Amino acid sequence: MSKTHYRRVFKSDHLGVADLEDYIEQGRPLIFTIKEVKQYLIDPKDKNSGIVVAGKRTSCNIAYFNESDVKPMVINSINSKRISSFNDNSSFVDDWANTVIELYIDENVKLGKDTVGGFRVKTQQPKIEAKKKPINDERFSTAFEQIKSGNFAVETLRDKFDLTEDQELKLKEIG
Repeated sequence: MSKTHYRRVFKSDHLGVADLEDYIEQGRPLIFTIKEVKQYLIDPKDKNSGIVVAGKRTSCNIAYFNESDVKPMVINSINSKRISSFNDNSSFVDDWANTVIELYIDENVKLGKDTVGGFRVKTQQPKIEAKKKPINDERFSTAFEQIKSGNFAVETLRDKFDLTEDQELKLKEIG
């Protein structure tokens, strides 16, 4: 029998513990890449300024992710410091794009005097295997000639670059 967590009734447009618990149940890692961070500020002259979080209009920083199925995340001060540390301690949210973070649920997060639980950004960035980049035709031709002359290894080229099918076929010509 499936049970329902009490937090699910509190609909939120922003990432919360219940969302992370769902990901954990699905066996999904809590590793996300920040696409951009937008800053929302309340202007006393504009009653529609800021952003609504948990039913209250507020000023805050919101991270949007490359992973399209992940809700935006309100970034509190502790998580801001951790994300900043991954970006040469830059305090500018504009510098945080493309930052890979890993989240975890922390049952000891407090709100005022109450321990309410929440989530945090881990203090260490996750180790993500770097994606290989494609090689353009000009660089490939140069590398191909170096391989033919024995000055460059095919495996080195494959280790460094994501080759197209045509490029792989051309390498097979060498043997």
